[in-house]
Amino acid sequence: MSRPAVHPVEPPPMIDGRNDAPPPRRVRMKDVQGMPGTPAGLILRVLQFIFAVISLSVMSSTSDFPSVTSFRYLVGAVGLQCLWSLSAAIIDVYALCVKRSLRNHAVITVYTIGDGVTSTLTFAAACACAGITVLISNDLNTCDVNHCKRFMSATAMAFLSWFAVSPSFFLNFWSLASQ
Repeated sequence: MSRPAVHPVEPPPMIDGRNDAPPPRRVRMKDVQGMPGTPAGLILRVLQFIFAVISLSVMSSTSDFPSVTSFRYLVGAVGLQCLWSLSAAIIDVYALCVKRSLRNHAVITVYTIGDGVTSTLTFAAACACAGITVLISNDLNTCDVNHCKRFMSATAMAFLSWFAVSPSFFLNFWSLASQ
């Protein structure tokens, strides 16, 4: 049975009290814009939050949104998106203010899972609301009775929120997979 052996490596000889070769430089990979702790990442978080808040407020302002399950689902999904985007934006602002990098494996994992869950929920809710909105406006022709324009604008804002969270998710997932 063999045993591992440790062979010490001698440092380079000292000349005039200093090493001949300079110490090796550490090269740090640059942060990809759009990842947590970058200015573009903060812009994406703010856009996610703004679009989700608009969708939430427009849908909640209608009196008959609780009567349709997909509209209630949209309110819940974009409400969660608002909370997630706001908390991630606060962390990004802090990281930018203190010039900290958020390229930690645990942080990237949390961001990836959070972005994945909220983007999936927001996209599913927006698709469900788009289907109901098309049903109300085109198939049933009862758009005059309902708040179709508000439903359509809330659905569009939910899609825009999803478009803003998707790059964050893909960049975080790519970073997590490449570590």
